[in-house]
Amino acid sequence: MKILVADDHELFLKGLELILHDFDPAVELVFAKNYLEVFDAISEQRDFSLVLTDLAMPGAKWLDAIRKIHEILPDTPIIILSAVFDKEIVQKTIELGAAGYIPKTSSNAVIISAVNLVLSGGVYIPPELLQQTEENDFDMLKNVETLSPAQTAKEKARNLSPRQIDVLRLISQGKSNKQIAYELGLTEGTVKLHVTAILKILNVYNRTGAVVEATHLGVIKEHG
Repeated sequence: MKILVADDHELFLKGLELILHDFDPAVELVFAKNYLEVFDAISEQRDFSLVLTDLAMPGAKWLDAIRKIHEILPDTPIIILSAVFDKEIVQKTIELGAAGYIPKTSSNAVIISAVNLVLSGGVYIPPELLQQTEENDFDMLKNVETLSPAQTAKEKARNLSPRQIDVLRLISQGKSNKQIAYELGLTEGTVKLHVTAILKILNVYNRTGAVVEATHLGVIKEHG
């Protein structure tokens, strides 16, 4: 297994090296200290199992960088490991193709668990982003699998949580995220995370596509 590890702080890179070798002693690590080195690495080598990168680094704006990494390595999962801890930023990185977002304050055990989850096809979203009353929703979110179009309708439907089905039903009624949050007793940010998870599960690109696919799968009725 080969992992690209990118961070502009050498001490943090050293720490990640120890953590990842603890995770897999045979892992091959390629290091980068800025986005330019990241782009060079992924242009020369396409066989990475995982990209683990900081968010704010020299060489490019993070929005453009994450998008470019995903374009060059569309089948390689990307995990953001950052000191920046903002729900909207986490949401945006997932939308751009990242499969996980780990706060730098996380313990070694959390980092290893998140890496293992993402390598298994899941999406890791830190539980701190969701309120205490929404822990059950987080359990559903963090285990979201990125499903391929070839997977069956039954498999897709099975990976939607009851809460995500509630969100889909309200989306089909034309409700905004704010309205959905009010009706379900969630924060608006949590609704956005659920919508992102729904799009990944159903392999669609927008809310309309999600409703069409969910209706086709029989998850929701034609009129919500």
